[in-house]
Amino acid sequence: MENIPTQAPKEGTGTRMPAKKGKHLNYPALDAPTQFAELKGRTIAFRTIGSGKNLFLCNRFRGNLDTWDPAFLDALAQKYQVIIFDYTGFGLSTGPAPTTIDGFVADLRDLMEAFCIKKCVVGGWSFGGLVAQKYIADSPKSVSHGILIGTGPMGRNDLPVEPIFYEVSQKLNYKLEDEMVLFFEPEWEASRKAAEKSHKRIAERQKDLDVIIPERLWGHYTMAFIECIEDTENTRAKINQTKVPILVMMGDHDISFPVQNWYALARELETAQLIVFPMAGHGPQHEFPKLSARYIRNFIKYS
Repeated sequence: MENIPTQAPKEGTGTRMPAKKGKHLNYPALDAPTQFAELKGRTIAFRTIGSGKNLFLCNRFRGNLDTWDPAFLDALAQKYQVIIFDYTGFGLSTGPAPTTIDGFVADLRDLMEAFCIKKCVVGGWSFGGLVAQKYIADSPKSVSHGILIGTGPMGRNDLPVEPIFYEVSQKLNYKLEDEMVLFFEPEWEASRKAAEKSHKRIAERQKDLDVIIPERLWGHYTMAFIECIEDTENTRAKINQTKVPILVMMGDHDISFPVQNWYALARELETAQLIVFPMAGHGPQHEFPKLSARYIRNFIKYS
């Protein structure tokens, strides 16, 4: 287990006191206090859950510290020290919000450097999966395993984002019905019920909350996403040549990143394994939190 240094919470952001510097905070996800790391002129908000090998999770479009399903985080935390964080300028983190994929990647790199972590598991959901891929491509020696959830390959792909994603994702405040469309499979009753349970689990956190991502910052993701499609730095080719074991977990109907785009890499990305959850959407780890964590644990253990 790596020790992660902590900073005191910003005024008004929480009621819990952090551990002394250098001590690990072993809280379940709903109770994990928000902490702050001073990194090169900016402050990054983060939380840690569990203990063991370090596992970083990069967040989705408009995601913050509160949008991860605590059941998924707690299931992972049985074996790993899970670190979630807000990107620079987003949520409770300060500094100029990035507009390039390298700008988002810098947060992960600087956190690892600040925590003196030499090698860890790097994961990402949706947009965060693109961040994770760029980091893996640029710094493979510091990554033991990559975990990509509900995301797509870097570069241009055959199947585009479905129009309904643009329609629903632009709503300022998501309701349960919107989450069903964005992250689950609304045509399947079991998936709708899973959405309700996940929504309730996330809502159980009542204190020390993050802030929503304002509309003025949404375009920052878009600019970085376009850069990922253009892929001028050949990240897709670097990922195809990597020796880092990569687990890709997808729903069979992902309106943001169609799973079929991974099929084209079946015989190119030699270190990757693809798991497809039936009748699931863009957030399979929220629909099947314990099963998703079990797949991840087994993949890391045996690959």
